[in-house]
Amino acid sequence: VYPEPDKPPPPPKEKYQKYDFRSPRKYTKERLKMLNGVFDNYSKVLTTRINALVHSTCEVTVDTVDEQRYYEFSNALLEGEVVTVAYLRLDGQREDTPVIICATPNIMISMFDRLCGGTGNVDDLPPDYAYTNVDLTLYANLIGEFISLMGGSWENYLHLNFEFGRVETNPTLVQLIGLEETVVVVSIDVKFTNVSGRFDICMPDEVLSKIFEGIARQNRAMRKQLEDHSEEIYQHLEETDLVITAELGRTWLRLRDIYTLNVGDVIDMNIKADSAVSLWIGERQWFSGLMGVDEKHVAVKIRDVHHIEGGSEQEDE
Repeated sequence: VYPEPDKPPPPPKEKYQKYDFRSPRKYTKERLKMLNGVFDNYSKVLTTRINALVHSTCEVTVDTVDEQRYYEFSNALLEGEVVTVAYLRLDGQREDTPVIICATPNIMISMFDRLCGGTGNVDDLPPDYAYTNVDLTLYANLIGEFISLMGGSWENYLHLNFEFGRVETNPTLVQLIGLEETVVVVSIDVKFTNVSGRFDICMPDEVLSKIFEGIARQNRAMRKQLEDHSEEIYQHLEETDLVITAELGRTWLRLRDIYTLNVGDVIDMNIKADSAVSLWIGERQWFSGLMGVDEKHVAVKIRDVHHIEGGSEQEDE
């Protein structure tokens, strides 16, 4: 009796992310990718700022950029957790809907300790740590610095600013944003040598809509400005002088023969009188034509065009 051969393990089942058709996604992959790039720039600026403030080396990177409902973000907050309320200022006006920023306590306490000359070691920090009044003052000052840097990461698209609002010590009791409102949560990892934590930036749809509308409006204005100047640019181009060189033919002469040339000498070009003449602009042949006379002036009648059209060069005829 031979033992039965081992059966191969079944292939793992593919996992699919469930899609809620009752709350369809508002942001395309392109827009989320754009937000990822914006906050990637922000993380680089934040790295430099934190290093300068706490005199220590840290690494700040974007972890995820995810669209969700505000209640999902709110339910993940623990009771007694501290969040910061910030406001977008666009075109000189402050928006009413806030941006919520939440930082894990271990990374904030570590930075507080470093600011006071410590090493930032928080291994003995209890999980239910409650911020003291001194901690909250340092918290507000630090987060205020970070918020002031957020607007600069949008400079490639739009000029805007974010300003510090207030610190909420118990956000579960405060209705900051509608529970069903769509938000984009940007998770940013902060790593020191002995501690790591996270910043979560919750941007509501109402705020992002104002930003994207401003970007679209600015793009339309720029296109209109370019279109308005197109006629003027074309007029300047029309008045530009170009040197056109007519090449009758080519021949070879010895330097000794050139040295002995005199007025009235004839150089044999070895071409027929009715042969085509090449017209050059710069180092490119643009036209070819025939020699002739126009109102007692030597002229060239253009017969063929050789310059680039539609991205490809026409063959010489």
